[in-house]
Amino acid sequence: MSLHMLWGLLAAHPAKLINLLALLITCPGGLLLQSARRWEAKARQLAGDDTLARELPVHRFYYILGFASLAMALVLSWFSTWI
Repeated sequence: MSLHMLWGLLAAHPAKLINLLALLITCPGGLLLQSARRWEAKARQLAGDDTLARELPVHRFYYILGFASLAMALVLSWFSTWI
């Protein structure tokens, strides 16, 4: 398939391209959230004591970045429905 034909397909369906971009943003965000939750569960398991487990630091940066990427992907997906 030539590059001209591929560009024509992308130009004909811009909503699909925007949804693809949203999907590519969503995957790393979900992985960040999953890794933060696994780290928190592992730290709670190693702590053992409930009072100590409540005081464990949570990687808030991972949560913020993960939720921000999911929100951005949601906005992109909504934007693609208007096109």
